[in-house]
Amino acid sequence: MAIRREDQRAFESLELRIQTILPEEYQDRAEEVRPVSMGSAALKYGPDGKVAWNEIWRTFCDLAMAGGPPHKGRLLEPGSPEEIEAQPAKYREVTAEICRGVNLAAGVAVSQSQIPGWVQIDCGSAGMAGWLGRAIVMENVSARCDGRVLYLPSGPGYRIEKEIKNVVTVIAKTCHYWVDHMWSAQQRVIAELFTNMDRESPLIQPAVSGFEFQAESDALLRGTMSEAIRDATGLAVADVAYAGWLGVECSTVRTAVWLMRAMVGYNVLSRREETVLFVPVNPVSDPSAEAVVQALARVCGFARAKGILPGCTSVAGV
Repeated sequence: MAIRREDQRAFESLELRIQTILPEEYQDRAEEVRPVSMGSAALKYGPDGKVAWNEIWRTFCDLAMAGGPPHKGRLLEPGSPEEIEAQPAKYREVTAEICRGVNLAAGVAVSQSQIPGWVQIDCGSAGMAGWLGRAIVMENVSARCDGRVLYLPSGPGYRIEKEIKNVVTVIAKTCHYWVDHMWSAQQRVIAELFTNMDRESPLIQPAVSGFEFQAESDALLRGTMSEAIRDATGLAVADVAYAGWLGVECSTVRTAVWLMRAMVGYNVLSRREETVLFVPVNPVSDPSAEAVVQALARVCGFARAKGILPGCTSVAGV
């Protein structure tokens, strides 16, 4: 199936956006990247008995954005207000350690947020915060970008060798690619791209704890989205539940990776777990789910034309 002539320009624009967002080493070769993990780095401790977060990593796996393995197999979510209220001392302890680790590993200004379940990083620019937020979500760690501020999750149940390490690792990894693998000129181009994309359609992020989440409206919109996605794409909705996220079944990892990148090219946050693509549910910024469903229908059409999406019974918007 070939892309219709009138849609060729839109497809080329999407491809250009994807290439622009990727670090230079992945441009024009992202299809070659395989989701193979290098394994987990062991914790190291300093003379004071605390984790030496700045001495753990010498290199990192490929970015999930580029088709590498997500840092986590399942989404790391922030602690709920109820959990935090029940264990305030433990929450403060965990949050303090995340802030210490992020500062040591990534060298950024970080502090506990007034929003329960989150720490906040001043990235210095909206471009950096926007890129890190997109990249971190693809690594299956919750993140939220708001201007130049990036939010990362915390919770009283976080363990130092597991969830705390996950948060510190993912910000160290993504900052490494942003700072060490991109020229300042590319960073400026990415910032301009995000600004232009926001003018067309504001970034759709999931409604999660602390950010617009309400259980009743989430459930209602989830039902509407499930039916609309089936009608528009022929894809089945996955039986996996996360606040603010709806899963869509894909046939292969390659399909899920391609659709994930393409959705971000349409200013919709996206991530994947194995062959399940997740798209955001947000009753505030996308109350009818029109933006998400239309973007997914469009990228499914492109993927089908490229032979990446087999077995799709209907495609709308292409």
